[in-house]
Amino acid sequence: MVFNMNRLSLILTSLLTPLFLFAMPTPVSISVLSSDAKFIGSSMGGMQVTIRDSLTGELMASGRTLGSTGDTSLIMTETRGRDEVLRTEESARFEAELNLLRPTEVTIEVRGPLAQMQSSGTVSETRILLPGKDYSTGNGIMIHLPGMVVDVLRPQAHLKTDAKTIEIIANVAKMCGCPIGEDTPWPVERYTVEALLYKAGGEFMRGVPLIYSGEHSIFTAPITLEESGAYEIIVTAFDPKTKDSGADITTVILK
Repeated sequence: MVFNMNRLSLILTSLLTPLFLFAMPTPVSISVLSSDAKFIGSSMGGMQVTIRDSLTGELMASGRTLGSTGDTSLIMTETRGRDEVLRTEESARFEAELNLLRPTEVTIEVRGPLAQMQSSGTVSETRILLPGKDYSTGNGIMIHLPGMVVDVLRPQAHLKTDAKTIEIIANVAKMCGCPIGEDTPWPVERYTVEALLYKAGGEFMRGVPLIYSGEHSIFTAPITLEESGAYEIIVTAFDPKTKDSGADITTVILK
């Protein structure tokens, strides 16, 4: 019986060992490029990246994109070669090494930017990865994230006031944190920024355009509240060319 058990163990080992021998290290590098802008990295909290086996749902790797937003002149050039590498050594990315036994369909999901969750977006895509192939060099796997960051700075949420006219101040930027303003690739006149005023409960009152303050990414305008009660103010930004948009909300109570 001992002999037979040992023999069975050897047979099982011989059958299983090739599975481990043929699992091939497969390097993967994920970068997230903000629509019409640069890479999303450390300065915006990075993007959360998860890689799963599409068939089983098994989590294969996860982490954040870390690094810089990249080279503006390289990324935002008017003319770009078909296979031009946009990433530099410092450009933000998430790197992992997967051990693949066979060609595997994976789902790559990115969510963020994590430092501006009110404006965060999620993009996922499926790819077939081949064992031993290099998915980390050049541009690696590059995912494009639409949207715009909108962050209402004033009034703060749940402001109670007896002033009927209040000042709205909002920060509006690309998802990479890249600023809107003069002497940038993102000129002010390209974007529409406005505040939408609602009574609590959803009744729309009116919209008010926000004006560029002269400071990068800062837009402002006064808004008048007509009667006592609770209000919602939703600040929106829109790029009519790329169709990117974003929004943030705050609340005011007029005493």
